Amino acid sequence: MKLRIGAVELENNVALAPMAGVTDLPFRLLCKEQGCGAMFTEMVSARALLYRNRNTGPLLETREEEAPVAVQIFGSDPDIMSEMALQLEEGPYAWIDVNMGCPVPKIVNNGEGSALMKNPALAEKILTAMVKKLHKPVTVKFRKGFTEKDVNAVEFARMAESCGVAAVAVHGRTREQYYSGKADWDIIRQVKEAVSIPVWGNGDVFTPEDAKRMQEETGCDGILVARGAKGNPWLFRRINHYLNTGEILPPPDGAELKRMIIRHAQLQAEYRGEAIAVREMRKHVAWYTAGYPHSSSLRCDINQTETMEELIRLIEERIH
Repeated sequence: MKLRIGAVELENNVALAPMAGVTDLPFRLLCKEQGCGAMFTEMVSARALLYRNRNTGPLLETREEEAPVAVQIFGSDPDIMSEMALQLEEGPYAWIDVNMGCPVPKIVNNGEGSALMKNPALAEKILTAMVKKLHKPVTVKFRKGFTEKDVNAVEFARMAESCGVAAVAVHGRTREQYYSGKADWDIIRQVKEAVSIPVWGNGDVFTPEDAKRMQEETGCDGILVARGAKGNPWLFRRINHYLNTGEILPPPDGAELKRMIIRHAQLQAEYRGEAIAVREMRKHVAWYTAGYPHSSSLRCDINQTETMEELIRLIEERIH
């Protein structure tokens, strides 16, 4: 299914959600090759951009072949958010996404991320300032609510639409839940029924069947895959194939798994240098091999490796 965000037409409606420490450039390239319809950078602090923090550089890097990619920023000051978004607008990003759903304490304690769900008036000022200044579309991602007692996703979505936002993404959990428990897809349905702009559904999409069920139960326009994509970039190809044909493609075999891990490692090395790439790949290998025979001893050995050569040799020898 095609989806438009402002004037941007996506190839399909299945996207990779932004995840800190996961959705970097190498991983996004792999997901794109597997048919992901749109991607988001890891979230970037507007304040860090303002102070030209050198750590933001790698987070902002993109390549032509991964387009369309949106840049996701977070912050709580309408002037800083809109000014930094204006600077980013000159970059290669298809649109600017605002994070109002991050549950991490250090972000929430700054009044940023999902803390903005407790302050819709400030959220409205931020989104209004950004939409007024930018030519590219602005989207916003938020949660069901801050706690079960103050579920306000529907009102929040209506507010965002009234600010001129091009689309909203709803994670069906409260901030209180973090990533535990079950995502409430019914809140996504309620948001979809309340607004006329596109709605992305997010939460608990781990299989092609999950994606189809989410679409059927909520009527959402787009599906955001987050944790389900960790160690599983093939999920995009499998979801798209199932939505288009009703047929479930088999999961990757050992040879394909091996090929993907090695390609991921090589992209990481090219992007970050060998030493950091080897460290980064430890968590990715754990995700790729979860549930694989003898994976715990492989993970243990991978965690001791220091060179790319050693990492690739272990993957070649131990995955069949």
